[in-house]
Amino acid sequence: MEVKVLGAGCAKCKTTYRAIEKVVEENGLDVKLTKVEDIAEIINSGVMATPAVTVDGEVRIKGRVPSESEIKRILGI
Repeated sequence: MEVKVLGAGCAKCKTTYRAIEKVVEENGLDVKLTKVEDIAEIINSGVMATPAVTVDGEVRIKGRVPSESEIKRILGI
């Protein structure tokens, strides 16, 4: 599974990345987690509000920091 956190490096984007990283590590998931800070790539993903999270190319969250339970849900836990 590939998960990307899209955002220009703001505090909310960093918080989102750390929250997903924590859930992945605690549950031993096989996830490739990356952070995308390139504005052109973010816009090309169709995202206009950050932070945003994509799972296997599909935008699942945008414009807010997700809760741990929401992260688990979108990762299929």
